[in-house]
Amino acid sequence: MGKNDDSKLFAFLGIFLTIIGWLIVYLTRKNDKYAMHYAKQGLVLFIGFVIVGVFSWVPIIGWILGPLLSIALFVLWIIGIVYSLSDEMKEIPLVGALAKNF
Repeated sequence: MGKNDDSKLFAFLGIFLTIIGWLIVYLTRKNDKYAMHYAKQGLVLFIGFVIVGVFSWVPIIGWILGPLLSIALFVLWIIGIVYSLSDEMKEIPLVGALAKNF
């Protein structure tokens, strides 16, 4: 049972464009569970990138951990992109549990 192409496209946009993608999906496909599932995870990733960006300004600890956390978020983002095209509602590790709260 595959998702229709529109659902997959909007799921991809939701995760790929993070905050803009979430807004697009929310405004156009709010009732599409598949697209919203990935759009919410994209929103959580965006929030994570913002937090890491701010944290990176903290002397020494932020300078060391900031790049490492950015790489981890980037890897999670790539995983989300792959998952969004998989026809299955998979949770991105760490991100999926937080996204359920939105």
